[in-house]
Amino acid sequence: MAADPAPHRLDVRHLSRSFGALSVVDDVSLTIAPGQVTCLLGPSGCGKSTTLRMIAGVERPDRGEIRIDGQAVFAPGRNLPPEARSVGLMFQDFALFPHLTVAQNVAFGLTGDRAARALRVDELLERVNLSGYQKKHPHQLSGGEQQRVALARALAPRPRVMLMDEPFSGLDNRLRDGIRDTTLEILKDEGAGVLLVTHEPDEALRMADEIALMRAGRIVQRGSPYNVYNAPVDKAAAAFFSDINVIRGVSRGALTETPFGAFLTPGHADGAEVEIIIRPQHLKIDFDRGGRGPNPTPQEGTPARGTVVRSRFLGRESLVEFAMDFGQQKLTATVPGVFLPKPGTALWLMIRRDRCFVFPAAGRRT
Repeated sequence: MAADPAPHRLDVRHLSRSFGALSVVDDVSLTIAPGQVTCLLGPSGCGKSTTLRMIAGVERPDRGEIRIDGQAVFAPGRNLPPEARSVGLMFQDFALFPHLTVAQNVAFGLTGDRAARALRVDELLERVNLSGYQKKHPHQLSGGEQQRVALARALAPRPRVMLMDEPFSGLDNRLRDGIRDTTLEILKDEGAGVLLVTHEPDEALRMADEIALMRAGRIVQRGSPYNVYNAPVDKAAAAFFSDINVIRGVSRGALTETPFGAFLTPGHADGAEVEIIIRPQHLKIDFDRGGRGPNPTPQEGTPARGTVVRSRFLGRESLVEFAMDFGQQKLTATVPGVFLPKPGTALWLMIRRDRCFVFPAAGRRT
């Protein structure tokens, strides 16, 4: 007989919370394995932080269950306090005690004899590259150093679940990537299940094993960063991760005719309005040849001509805005490196068929 699978570090089932008539979290479910990082990603006000507070035990759900290592910490008739849930907490303001030294901050949640506590503090400070900082106070540290002290303090009691609410948003861009990578390595080594709340898609893509995309209190899509980015559930999900171009058309016989040629649009009713979504980096630019563009190809379809409105250099890439000949629709393309055609330049665009998403037109169902 096969052994039962190991319980998830965190198992959230049908969690809901309302404030009066306002539903803030609506039927949220997710699971996190040991060592897994899940990013709860969404715009401000979508319910991310409320979900985190309910898991931590500082906000009481209206409905649902929360289990840590298979044990219920919230269920009908059961609601363990935060200190009994084996969760670690990290917030964007670090919440260090200003009157305590670094060592005292890290040791704050520890029990046991003095020698064991000191050993754990020294171990963690070494892990976060702050050996020798034991006697310093928070005001003597940089923002990045304070963040690492907060991480060490949260990890000190060896929590089974680590909850992180925008913990890197207070750091400048120069430090953020390195500190995120260090934090991720330590969290995985500790084996905690990590739930990271963020509104920054780049942070979720960089850190997450799984992304749970949240909107208006509900999780609308869950999956690996690759799948959530490359197979968005709807237009809004695609637009949350990057700029998008939208080409509208009507599906007839599972095909939609556009100035870029016909697109396959199976699953949409005959006569249904659809939106074809493509990201700027997946538009191909070619030069004008006396009013003619490149030849059509099966992969990139028919070229369509546009006129450059504006081009800008962004560092790693250049962004070019076009007014297309068809209906003066505006499309945007990005090109690696430096490409700065002058306004008024005629160029041709082609679209990668395998990089397009097709959705019902906004406000319509098919």
